[in-house]
Amino acid sequence: MNYETIQVDSLTPRIGAEISGVDLSQPLGNQTFKEVHDALMEHQVIFFRDQRMSIDENKAFARLFGELHIHPMFGSDDIGHPELLVIRSDETTKFAAGSGGWHSDVSCDPEPPMGSILYLTETPKTGGDTLFASMYAAYEDLSGTMQQFLLGLTAVHSAEKAYDGRQEQRPQRRDETPPVAEHPVVRTHPVTGRRALFVNEIFTSHLKGMTSRESEAILGMLYEHIRQPKYHCRFNWRENSVAFWDNRCAQHYAMFDYYPEVRHGYRFTVQGDRPV
Repeated sequence: MNYETIQVDSLTPRIGAEISGVDLSQPLGNQTFKEVHDALMEHQVIFFRDQRMSIDENKAFARLFGELHIHPMFGSDDIGHPELLVIRSDETTKFAAGSGGWHSDVSCDPEPPMGSILYLTETPKTGGDTLFASMYAAYEDLSGTMQQFLLGLTAVHSAEKAYDGRQEQRPQRRDETPPVAEHPVVRTHPVTGRRALFVNEIFTSHLKGMTSRESEAILGMLYEHIRQPKYHCRFNWRENSVAFWDNRCAQHYAMFDYYPEVRHGYRFTVQGDRPV
C-alpha cells in the first residue's frame, strides 16, 4: 500500500507498524486520516512516537474513527470524560490492566469495541511492553478441516469471568449486571472481509451447545495456538507513545514486569458493531 502523507514501517510481516510524520494533537486532513485508517486495516495495530496530547485532543483523535465506547464496568466520570479509562500501575498495584492473558477489549459486550487507543505519558525504565497477536494469521494457519468446524461454533463471553476484583481500577457501575454476549468463534472483519478468530482467555467462558469438557478442550487448543510467537509483535513503550489496535482482528497482552515502577496514561475506545 502506498502512503503519501505518513511513513509506515512494519514491525513484522504479519502484524504491527510504526507510523511517523503525523501529529495526533492536530486535526488530520482527509488524506492523512485515510492513510492512518488504511494502515490500521493493513497492520491491525499501529504505533506512534513522540506525541503530546491533552485529554481533549486525545479524545478528538479517537472520535475520528467513530462513536466512543463507555466501559460497562469502569470509567472516569469524575473528570468529565465517561469514555476515558485512566491506566496507572505503581508501587500499590498488584494486578495491572491487560496483564491477565491474551484478549480483545470488552468482548463481553453485544457490540464489542472496534479499536482501542492507549496513550502513555509515563513509562517504567525497563519492561512494560505490550504484545499483540494477529487473529487473521492464527485462523489462516489452521487446517481447512478445523476452519470449517469452527465456522459453525458460537462462544459465550462474560464480564463476570474477567472482572474478578484483581484490577487496579474498581467498578464504578456496581448496580449494573455484568454483560454477557454470544459471538461467532470466527468473525468476518467488516472492512477487510478477512476471517479472524474471536475467542480469548479473559472473556470467553465456554462454547455454546457443548459439554464443559468439549468446550475446554477446543478453547484450550485455540489459546495455545494463539500464543505462538510467529503471530506476535512486541511494542516497547516510551513516554508519549500511542498504540491503536483493532479489536476485531488482534489480541494483546500487557507485560506486568516492572513493579514497583510507574506506568501511566489514558485509553479511549471506539465503539464497534455486532460480530458476524
